[in-house]
Amino acid sequence: MASIRELHRQLVNKERSAVEITQEALDRITQLEPKLKSFLCVTADSALAQAHQVDAQIAAGEQIGLLAGIPIAVKDNMCTEGVPTTCASRILENFVPPYDATVVSKLQAAGAVIVGKANMDEFAMGSSTETSAYQVTANPWDLERVPGGSSGGSAAAVASGECVVSLGSDTGGSIRQPAAFCGLVGLKPTYGLVSRYGLVAYASSLDQIGPFGRTVEDSAILLGAIAGYDPRDSTSLNVPIPDYAQALRPSLRPKGQIRIGVIKETFGVGLDSGVKDAVTKAIEQFQQLGAEIQVISCPRFRYGLPTYYIIAPSEASANLARYDGVKYGFRSPDPDNLLDMYAKTRSQGFGAEVKRRIAIGTYVLSAGYYDAYYLKAQKVRTLIKEDFEKAFSQVDVLVCPTAPTTAFKAGEKFNDPLSMYLSDLMTIPVNLAGLPALSLPCGFDDKGLPVGIQLIGNVLQESRLFQVAHAYEQSTNWHLHHPELH
Repeated sequence: MASIRELHRQLVNKERSAVEITQEALDRITQLEPKLKSFLCVTADSALAQAHQVDAQIAAGEQIGLLAGIPIAVKDNMCTEGVPTTCASRILENFVPPYDATVVSKLQAAGAVIVGKANMDEFAMGSSTETSAYQVTANPWDLERVPGGSSGGSAAAVASGECVVSLGSDTGGSIRQPAAFCGLVGLKPTYGLVSRYGLVAYASSLDQIGPFGRTVEDSAILLGAIAGYDPRDSTSLNVPIPDYAQALRPSLRPKGQIRIGVIKETFGVGLDSGVKDAVTKAIEQFQQLGAEIQVISCPRFRYGLPTYYIIAPSEASANLARYDGVKYGFRSPDPDNLLDMYAKTRSQGFGAEVKRRIAIGTYVLSAGYYDAYYLKAQKVRTLIKEDFEKAFSQVDVLVCPTAPTTAFKAGEKFNDPLSMYLSDLMTIPVNLAGLPALSLPCGFDDKGLPVGIQLIGNVLQESRLFQVAHAYEQSTNWHLHHPELH
């Protein structure tokens, strides 16, 4: 698939039609899905209908936006009117929302063509897309490996050319880690920049929707389309939305204008040597492009993981209490009474990882443990945020590896939750602080697997992240490498 801008040029010049571009994506999905399993639902009929509308607008001489006629995948935890939204869980197996999430409405208003709902870890709980109740998505670079999670389906769909861009959600790294594993650009925006209305909640103070793209520009264009104030989301920020694509230029000069801080705590024990080498070379490249490089300490960075696994399960236990077999979703067919219906519905409807996190969260919030765990975790969250604030008083952007390793094999960590949780070691602190962060391809390890570098910005500094990432991208060719899939 070509870039958004190139496809837009082809459409406007009538070199290709939106129907042709959409059909190409649908054919690619038909060809690859038996191997990849990126999609839980493919919406071919509505996608072609949307494409016909775009072609009609062009034929009538109307101006179209950059996203008009562009095939897009949406993670299956974003509500789509009339189309199943399962969160990859049995408990929502037959749930068809009566409304669209705000981001879906914005995509449709922009003329984007939604080709399907992407697979994910159940209720976004996982780092490998293996906890999906329906299927395990493969990594397009190596079909025996995972694409990351929880937005693995969204990442695999873009990396394999089944769509041009996609939407994921990021609670503790669920956009950035799959982006790194699949060789993509993935952005977790500032908390509140993109509406969460219609996003099925996992941990409400951490969740954020963001874009996947093959290039920085594609991701910038998609973010511009979905960002903005929404009165239906009480955490939505009422701020002006810049044209993110306009911030892109191929240089960081004059020298020293951009100060980049390297988080020293992220280069310790557990970091794969191939990841360390690629990220170190990328930092040297930033310096050659004109950035001033400093080593920065964020001493509480390492406490992000334990803090997250107290706060996120606590919020999940409250958010998932609504799935009880009464109002919607799955209901156990043979309960003896009301309490038995609750117990059987939840035990049969939820997978093991979701049950584990609900149990952890319920325990943490129970009488006698709230102060010892939850309250203490919130205090550590504040200290992590203060570390970032201190760092940003010295530099403009922070960098570190996106993940400690490249993509691991399916099944390798599935029965070892603690090892799986460590996959999000580098990404979690960003969510706790509500900051924007972007994963960018920066090389390959000795197995030929993509490596990602994470750029972290201060609140609402997405334009700066895109600027720095684009300058690096234009000076390298990592974004031009694509998996060979037939």
